[in-house]
Amino acid sequence: MGNSFTFIDLFAGIGGIRIAMERCGGECVFSSEWDSYAQKTYSGNFFEVPAGDITKIDEHDIPSHDILTAGFPCQPFSIAGVSKKNSLGRATGFLDKTQGTLFFDVARIIRAKRPKVFLLENVKNLVSHDKGRTFGTIRAVLDELDYEVFWKVLDARHYLPQHRERVFIVGFDRQRFGNVESFDFPEPPENTEIRLGDILDDSVPEKYVLSDKLWTYLQNYAAKHKAKGNGFGYGLADLDGISRTLSARYYKDGSEILIPRADGNPRRLTPRECARLMGYPEWYVIPVSDTRAYKQFGNSVAIPVVEAVGHSMIDTLTQLEKQVREQMVS
Repeated sequence: MGNSFTFIDLFAGIGGIRIAMERCGGECVFSSEWDSYAQKTYSGNFFEVPAGDITKIDEHDIPSHDILTAGFPCQPFSIAGVSKKNSLGRATGFLDKTQGTLFFDVARIIRAKRPKVFLLENVKNLVSHDKGRTFGTIRAVLDELDYEVFWKVLDARHYLPQHRERVFIVGFDRQRFGNVESFDFPEPPENTEIRLGDILDDSVPEKYVLSDKLWTYLQNYAAKHKAKGNGFGYGLADLDGISRTLSARYYKDGSEILIPRADGNPRRLTPRECARLMGYPEWYVIPVSDTRAYKQFGNSVAIPVVEAVGHSMIDTLTQLEKQVREQMVS
């Protein structure tokens, strides 16, 4: 495989997976993202505007590529109607099972372009959604497409000062490599001192400090739920530890990750600090409003985790392609 490969960036968001795969030696040959604000951030950093709505893109217009990557949204998968279609003698292959979901678009592109390997990323809950049936459908479809599939839930806390669990799904083309017996997801780095305090700015504008009204509301809200035995409430972050998961709702009040201050009310993270919390480099441009930036980083990937998975994928691909060459010679 060497250090050079091509990849496509589906559901690209603001380019977190792209940065990770480029660090692994890849060249992005196509990207797709429908949100106009995310497109603005993406183009501000990669100097190209991603193609829009993936459901409108003809898979045959997408360039050939070695690796397909997609941080696709999790939508409910309906298997209702399958038995009815069976009784009518209709096929219930992947086109039927996933029609109406955005995963269908990933599947049709994989089927048309047959990348050597794919990397899919999603929320941890995908694994348990609908008592596991959703994830079971996804795995069955990928198996039907003739890919050897491996998956694992990884936590960003081993790479960044944030608890963030996501499922990573890797698939290798059986038509190209035969049965792939194993794939080793990266082991977390050992003895790494990771502190939230290390990514924070020494001084930030006053606008990020919570108002007396909001801070009082959050404390009262937490007290009310604590009295009921619920765990809802704000989270004052441990600067010597890691934070809660940054979510797309952070723009509302910042309550899940509040930075304590020696004097006065706590503050929320700045967009730049959110970028660091997700592993974005300092050169990364944030051309949108704070509200949009919070949503974008909350929806993004933890870049070092994707990069670690990417390196493992490349190592395995290199070995598989070496075996194919040796078989051809023999």
